[in-house]
Amino acid sequence: MKYVKATAILPENLILEIQKYIQGETIYIPKKKASHRKWGTRSGSRQAIDERNSAIRTAFKSGRTIDQLAEEYYLSSETIKKIAYSKMRH
Repeated sequence: MKYVKATAILPENLILEIQKYIQGETIYIPKKKASHRKWGTRSGSRQAIDERNSAIRTAFKSGRTIDQLAEEYYLSSETIKKIAYSKMRH
């Protein structure tokens, strides 16, 4: 996230209005809902995790134990259980 000086992009009357509520602080202005991306979609992390989870579910259905999968994927047994018993993300 990059910071932009308000005086460089906002009209003076808007800055004066904002100063009624906050001065000299950093504020975050979120994107509109329509332009918001879900976590990991830009970097590919979400896809990688979904593929890993799918592999874990497949291995579990093929007979691998929770403990074996936890050791193989470096995850806790509880995390493996959540993945193994959950439905695939869409």
